[in-house]
Amino acid sequence: MININIGRPRPVSDLLSAMAQPLLRLGIATLTTSLLLSGAASAAQAATGAKGTSGVDSRTGTTAPSDSELDKTLQELEKSYQGRIGAVGIDLGTGKTVGYRADERFPLNSMFKVFACAAVLHKARTSDPGLMDKVVRWKPAEMAGLTTNSPETTEYTDTGMTPAQLCRAGITKSDGFAGNTLLKQIGGPRGLTGFFRATGDRTSRLDRPEPTLTEWQPGEERDTTTPAAAAQTFAKLTTGKTLHIGDRARLVGWLKASLTGANRIRAGLPKDWTVGDKTGTGGASNYGTANDLAIVWSPGSNAPMILSVFTNRNTDNTAHDDKVIASTATALAKALGRL
Repeated sequence: MININIGRPRPVSDLLSAMAQPLLRLGIATLTTSLLLSGAASAAQAATGAKGTSGVDSRTGTTAPSDSELDKTLQELEKSYQGRIGAVGIDLGTGKTVGYRADERFPLNSMFKVFACAAVLHKARTSDPGLMDKVVRWKPAEMAGLTTNSPETTEYTDTGMTPAQLCRAGITKSDGFAGNTLLKQIGGPRGLTGFFRATGDRTSRLDRPEPTLTEWQPGEERDTTTPAAAAQTFAKLTTGKTLHIGDRARLVGWLKASLTGANRIRAGLPKDWTVGDKTGTGGASNYGTANDLAIVWSPGSNAPMILSVFTNRNTDNTAHDDKVIASTATALAKALGRL
């Protein structure tokens, strides 16, 4: 399993070695469709993450860092926001990592779509050649309950879309029906959980499709991840060897083209930085949950950062706040020494 030790700066050589060795042992060819589906049984057995702003998660081996300035900033932000913040930042150039409530569980929401796209890309590369260009068709009745958050697939009901088009719609516009249709290509929510397990992520899990996966309350384990697990897996998919180099570039291209995160992580960083991100929003009726996961390049740096931010309100029926996510991104970048 890839083990990024949240809490202690590590040389880049050590970090890259830790990311590469398990994947070399596993072998890219073994991450086939059978592996995607083999994790189905383990999906129902996933446990909650460790609680608190620091501590060890027995599944990921990560520890939340002891960064007093970051802790202070986010504790004050939580008080004014009247909610909970979970965050992790990884500088892939230096190996330094920082975090806050890194191993606490938060809902994935629409963030699952970037992982589903990665799983479909990998299936197409390893076991189903041509999958990305095969037209998938559906009936209007299949979109029931999803038309309000499916801006692109609604327009293509008569013609259908390819998985490549569905990935772009799911990531750039967070199209809900696109996400569900992609899940069907890999065995549904359990198939995605199987993909998480195949990459070494023993924490993240998906149990339901849209729109029910956004239904969340404190203590809920279904359809959740932790800031640490999300950041680690996202780093493997966007910069590691889990995906073929061409598929990795394609995934990052969709992330850079995202239209939903302008007021979140992107808003907390300088405008001349390059950001690729995937958001997730549960809505006010789900404790105002909202998150953002990004790969970030700052001018002059030799490697990107990974920023993972999750939030929820203390009371239900309260709207989320994009400014809190932006402020958290700023705090992470400062803690990593990039600002």
